[in-house]
Amino acid sequence: MRHRLTDYVAETIARHGLLRPDGRVVVALSGGADSVALLAVLLELGYDCVAAHCNFHLRGEESLRDMRHAEAVTERLEVDMYVKDFDVETRCSATGESVEMACRELRYSWFRELLERDCAQAIAVGHHREDQIETFFLNLLRGSGPTGLGGMRYRNRHVVRPLLDVSRADIEDYLNSRGLRWVDDSTNALDDFTRNRIRHHLSGPLEDLFPGATAMTLRSMNYQRETADAYARAVALVMKRFTTPTPGEYNLRALLDAEPANAAAWLFEALRGEGFDRRRTDDMLRAAERDGGTFRGGNGSHVREVDHGILRAPHAAAPAAQDTYDVSLACDIFEPVNIRVSRHHVSEFAPVRDPHTAYIDAAALGAGHLWQLRRWHRGDRMQPYGMNDSKLLSDIFADARLSAEAKRNLWLLTCDGRIVWAVGLRASSMHVVGPRTKTYLRLEFIPSVTTQK
Repeated sequence: MRHRLTDYVAETIARHGLLRPDGRVVVALSGGADSVALLAVLLELGYDCVAAHCNFHLRGEESLRDMRHAEAVTERLEVDMYVKDFDVETRCSATGESVEMACRELRYSWFRELLERDCAQAIAVGHHREDQIETFFLNLLRGSGPTGLGGMRYRNRHVVRPLLDVSRADIEDYLNSRGLRWVDDSTNALDDFTRNRIRHHLSGPLEDLFPGATAMTLRSMNYQRETADAYARAVALVMKRFTTPTPGEYNLRALLDAEPANAAAWLFEALRGEGFDRRRTDDMLRAAERDGGTFRGGNGSHVREVDHGILRAPHAAAPAAQDTYDVSLACDIFEPVNIRVSRHHVSEFAPVRDPHTAYIDAAALGAGHLWQLRRWHRGDRMQPYGMNDSKLLSDIFADARLSAEAKRNLWLLTCDGRIVWAVGLRASSMHVVGPRTKTYLRLEFIPSVTTQK
């Protein structure tokens, strides 16, 4: 009998477009209830899964117990599992990161390696409804704005969260109905961590004190995510007015003159992704009215300086925007543009005439080829699909009546330097699906998706 959790997850995947039926999924498997349920339900829904277990060796014998249990689960479910041992102490000593941050960086760096090695479409993690509620209160206590109060996204680049609509009670009921066991992390019972204190004393008792509070909080979080998306678009439009000819630089004095009431909010939202909190961005505005200053983001990786009212990255008076990215066609592409990649047998080939879609013989992914996305350069040529001769891109642009801005924003997919696709405009005659093709790639440009860093 199909469990209700299976229906919840199938509906979440479909509603948010999290997974395709034809691609492998790397499932983060700790051995806890949420990750065991995630792996089991995705397999039940027919997805090709491989498990990935991280052993940070932070809890002695208990860490080894978790690993052994994860191995037992994958053996029971007849699925392969990768195991990775990490030296967290060495990482923290080298970077100065907290243990929690070091574990996160190590974990997701490894997951990205697996993503490409297995040509997987996504990394699935087991965050559920109660995790989402805890995140709301954690960010509320940190003074977060709409983005933080919106909580975790169903999809963040290659990471997907199919269990976000599912309760812990449903997870345990599902596991019990399937005869699957799980292990609990003993540190979850301690009050040593802020998230644990929120779980034990705030979000946990909330529903008992105020019936329906969980559902209302989740509804508010959804509104916050919608607000954050709209706000991000507004911020980009406003800050564009105060960008200097050097990309990434802002004229803060002009911003303060034109937007005295909202300048602080606009600047914080523009720089939040660089690790700058509201206190630091407020200090930048004060520095713009005085002698300037240098500021470092909370994650230490970004530095900004204010000089004569101009906010810039130090020691780079005129940095050029990055215009070339190495990419892999083994999985979806999220930077610098969003391109959905799927692999198909040639028997399914039924091309549509759509400039947002391109088809490539999968044999072109052979070792040694360098795939890149780059901006166009004057003098670029390509041989459009269906034509015998090459043609200047500038002529193709003229035929399509592209505006100057559209040409600046266009990306070219190249293989070993040769243009394969003017993304969203025209495909070339390189690596096309032909009589010898066995499998092909369908590349779909998604212009409406805003990538998240």
